[in-house]
Amino acid sequence: MNRFYIDAPLNVGESIDLTETVFHHWIRVLRAKIGEFAIFFNGQGGEYVVELTEINKKTASVWVKSFDAINRTLPLQVTIGQVMSKGDRLDYAIQKSVELGVHTIQLLTSERCEMRLKYDRDQKKLEHWQSVAIASCEQCGMNIIPKVLAPLAVSDWVKQCNAELKLVMALSQNKVDLPQPIPQQIAVLIGPEGGLSDHEIAFAHQQGFVAWTLGDRVLRTETAPVVALSILGNMYAA
Repeated sequence: MNRFYIDAPLNVGESIDLTETVFHHWIRVLRAKIGEFAIFFNGQGGEYVVELTEINKKTASVWVKSFDAINRTLPLQVTIGQVMSKGDRLDYAIQKSVELGVHTIQLLTSERCEMRLKYDRDQKKLEHWQSVAIASCEQCGMNIIPKVLAPLAVSDWVKQCNAELKLVMALSQNKVDLPQPIPQQIAVLIGPEGGLSDHEIAFAHQQGFVAWTLGDRVLRTETAPVVALSILGNMYAA
């Protein structure tokens, strides 16, 4: 059954009109017919089974039939502090982080950051990255949409981060074993393609971040959140 995010109130036993985005995707692209069912979610928790009841030239309506309170979120609240990168790499990092259950994605700038947003395009870029998160939720089944937050400097974020466990992904001679049981609130700092500078890593350590080294290989910036979330999720499940 197709899943769609809809920016509208949903209540069982009520009829609602499709938003332009859902109308285009479900009716125009997928050519849905009256009587077909889909799953809608609005990011407020849970999901709804709806039936397509009316199609007009530019609008369509559904009847909200039932509600399921499932959210499919991780029991952990993991915030990924991701230094921005150019091209599709950041899209990939956001997409896969959402699929793996991230709670929040805090975009960051750093000394070696490839990307600097200009004021006049900040909002469009942020809307795009949030739409990537929404599309990932539609695909993977999550019903609470992780927030993609406007960029901060690495130094500003690490100073204000108050997670129970704070990790910076960096090669280190002093490998740290994660505590068991693993805390509920975790922050993971991930650098750009060229890595965080020594100064940035040292400053993160001063603010309570510990180096988290995963083997001897250097991970790409878009691969690091996938590995981190996979390991943290498996550790909690174990």
